[in-house]
Amino acid sequence: MDHVRRGYCEGVTRAAAFFDLDKTILATSSALAFTRPFSRGGLISRSDVVRSAYAQFIFLASGADHNQMETMRRYMSSLVTGWDVAKVQEIVAETLDQIIDPAIYDEAGELLDEHRAQGRDVIVISSSGTEVVEPIGERLGVDIAVGTQLEVIDGRYSGEILFYAYGAGKAQAMRDLAVERGYDLTRSYAYSDSITDLPMLEVVGHPTAVNPDAELRRVATERGWPILDFRRPVAMRQRLPVERRRAAAVAGAGVAITAVALGLAWYVRHRR
Repeated sequence: MDHVRRGYCEGVTRAAAFFDLDKTILATSSALAFTRPFSRGGLISRSDVVRSAYAQFIFLASGADHNQMETMRRYMSSLVTGWDVAKVQEIVAETLDQIIDPAIYDEAGELLDEHRAQGRDVIVISSSGTEVVEPIGERLGVDIAVGTQLEVIDGRYSGEILFYAYGAGKAQAMRDLAVERGYDLTRSYAYSDSITDLPMLEVVGHPTAVNPDAELRRVATERGWPILDFRRPVAMRQRLPVERRRAAAVAGAGVAITAVALGLAWYVRHRR
């Protein structure tokens, strides 16, 4: 934190609001939702569909602990090796809206609007892939979208992870953004559902647990952090003005895809 504190001494007063994505803004796993489109596109087998559907169920029911995250990461790194990036891009662009649109928590949308009205930058920081996180971020109108990066060689995924932002990695990405954009993290906000994001919540002055798993709920209660339970998924188009929907659709359709899309492996990089 030393390099961040030096920035504060120079009179920085900006604040930001950092949001996890799955089960915090979305009532689903943003990347696991693409299992069936990838299957129809010939990228994964029926057994992979079943395995991913089970992972989605476990994720939505209870979240994922550290060991599960590591197992998923290794599995997905192996699975996507050799995938054609252009094919992934095509599938995501064609199916993003119909898969994600009905899954936005209305309460989360209200929070996004509230932070914007207070003049704070809004940042989505999710360990799902950039090919999902960035277009969703465009549709939500956030200032920065942070997502997954896998290495691409000759148009295909090599299976190597370039940046894995999980646990302390998310917190480090937030510190880096604070230096780059002049955020005062002590005046900033963070929202997440998972105990694995505890470092992300601890790095800001205003942490909030949203739809928390049992362990995060316990920690939040002990520390006196706010706890929010969101219950109202709505269609994204109900929350966005027509002009923003049109602009986001154009931007999202052309987003460069540099990561795997089945969010079983969650890695992060920051762009823009």
